[in-house]
Amino acid sequence: MTEPSYLAAVRESYDTVAADYAELVKTPAELDPLSRAMLAAFAEVVRAAGRGPVADLGCGPGKVTAHLAELGVSAFGIDLSPKMIELARRAYPSVNFSVGSMTALAIGDGELGGVLAYYSAHHTPPDSLPVVFAEIHRTLAPGGHLMLAGYVGDDEHVRPTRAYGGHPVSYESHLLPPDRIAGLLDRAGLAVTARLVEEPGEGAKRTVATFLASKPERP
Repeated sequence: MTEPSYLAAVRESYDTVAADYAELVKTPAELDPLSRAMLAAFAEVVRAAGRGPVADLGCGPGKVTAHLAELGVSAFGIDLSPKMIELARRAYPSVNFSVGSMTALAIGDGELGGVLAYYSAHHTPPDSLPVVFAEIHRTLAPGGHLMLAGYVGDDEHVRPTRAYGGHPVSYESHLLPPDRIAGLLDRAGLAVTARLVEEPGEGAKRTVATFLASKPERP
């Protein structure tokens, strides 16, 4: 299978900024109360369902993956950037991390009790999101849960030239309306059970949406 071309830009950019990103990005304990509450709610529903482990897709330096483990969830991390995975393994040696792409997961059908995509899917072009959501649906067990969080907008395409410590980057961010994201999840067979939209405020320059969704049980 040929790798989508945009993934090379994402991989190279995050390899470049990895050390500064790991230093600058907030820990879960430093997040706003609503973000912490959504992560806690996700961990609770995954534990209650008991369908299997959680894959943190686009885990970066592993801070949120480790937080899920602290909340009693069997979690492991996957990231496109080898540099990020190296930092995550060094910081959290008791948690499993591996290099991989959310467009083609090396995970069997129905193996996961949960999937977390935390500020990672917005780098995916809109026409590739159905591929990502199909992979999430494929790997989730019936009754498994998804938490998807990230920046949203009015079909905006943001092309920063520098990020995290002033390093040059070449990735793009695709900021879709929340209703469009919810529709794509629904078409992938993932039922949205909750949605939280946080408007820009202190410490947040863009609108953020968090979705909780589930893969329905078999009839």
